[in-house]
Amino acid sequence: MMPLMKPKRSSQRRPRISSGIPSRSLETSTEFVEATAEVRGKYLLPFIYRKQIRKLNGDPGMGDLIRLSLEDKRLSGWGLYNPKSERRIRTLAYTPEFPADFWASTLGKAVDYRNRFLQLSGNTDAYRLIHAEADGLPGLMIDRYGDVLSAEVFIAGMLQRCEPILQHLHERINTSHHVIRCAPETMKQEGFSILPHRSSGCPEAVNIREHGVSFRIEFEEGHKTGFFCDQRENRVRLAELSKGKHVLDLCCYSGGFSVHAATAGAKSVTAVDLDESAIRLARKNANMNKANIKFTHADIFPWMRDMVAAGKKFDVVVLDPPKLIHNRNELDDGRKTHFDMNRLAMQLVAPGGFMLTCTCSGLLGTDDFLKLVCASSMQAGKPLPKSSDEKALQRAPREMRVFHRSGAAADHPVGSHAPETRYLDAIWCRFE
Repeated sequence: MMPLMKPKRSSQRRPRISSGIPSRSLETSTEFVEATAEVRGKYLLPFIYRKQIRKLNGDPGMGDLIRLSLEDKRLSGWGLYNPKSERRIRTLAYTPEFPADFWASTLGKAVDYRNRFLQLSGNTDAYRLIHAEADGLPGLMIDRYGDVLSAEVFIAGMLQRCEPILQHLHERINTSHHVIRCAPETMKQEGFSILPHRSSGCPEAVNIREHGVSFRIEFEEGHKTGFFCDQRENRVRLAELSKGKHVLDLCCYSGGFSVHAATAGAKSVTAVDLDESAIRLARKNANMNKANIKFTHADIFPWMRDMVAAGKKFDVVVLDPPKLIHNRNELDDGRKTHFDMNRLAMQLVAPGGFMLTCTCSGLLGTDDFLKLVCASSMQAGKPLPKSSDEKALQRAPREMRVFHRSGAAADHPVGSHAPETRYLDAIWCRFE
């Protein structure tokens, strides 16, 4: 193989990222710097922490593409470097030489998977186009919403290349506009600061379709990239099981489950969320589809307690809360919150009814979440006689059967080298 030419690195420091979005070319001839990181361990992982770098040769800057090697030189690769982050390197390629067509080839594979293999365009114009490490592009999520690509960026090196990546995708799939955003915690961890950015002429909102149902995506108000495409297949399955049923949608956000259930023929639908802007958008989505839904702006905990006290029951209950565990320090509190909300929600399921309960907290773990849900059912039955401890929770177990387990839709694949790209767990349980 012909050696790649590596230009000498300029002595002039790159400008620090601030407001606005700097851009790097995807041309491989401009990528390289004279820097190598020797990494401890037996494998090159998708992300390499500062303490895992045994030796750094050269002076790479934020976002530079550098060569990686294990201590024993058995394996080499390439990654994006950031001296400001604890996760210093995000691995891009596991090859001795950086592939000349890396960016075009990687993006092309992601597009072909959605369009040719999954053939998503027949049922929807809203789907995950780039799913970070699972698509070979760490720290980058891109969703397609009609004519707009919405990107959420988690690392500095990918932010620098986001504009040309989006332009490349526009040419491949005939989209015109894009939105780029970063979460505040990401910017703090990565050591940069930007403002949300929309391409020139990009609309503030678009309407998309999903299995015959329409939704409005508002980019300024929306969470993450604007809509949760990962629940698409779960929404369709729940709608099929909701015909003629009384449905409760807890943490309804923009009404994904609610609107699908109502348009599929649910007898009644009640939707609850604490986010006032989410309720406003959910009402718009219901009106677009002529769906009769009762929306309530409330904290689900006191609302559920009131409904339990009133003896209210629903045939179908959906519990899809936002991410509750962002890091390992939040595990204990997150588990308790999940347990408490599941225990309360289960008390609202009518005999013979079912509940769909979800978590997008990947740190909780698939098996741990199942154990938590099962433990919640052990305290979700009828009240027991009062004990001497008035503060103790006194409820009997409730008979529950898990009849299905699912996760994110197929456009959110899991990379074999990055199992953390599986983050969504959904448990379907029926109550006798």
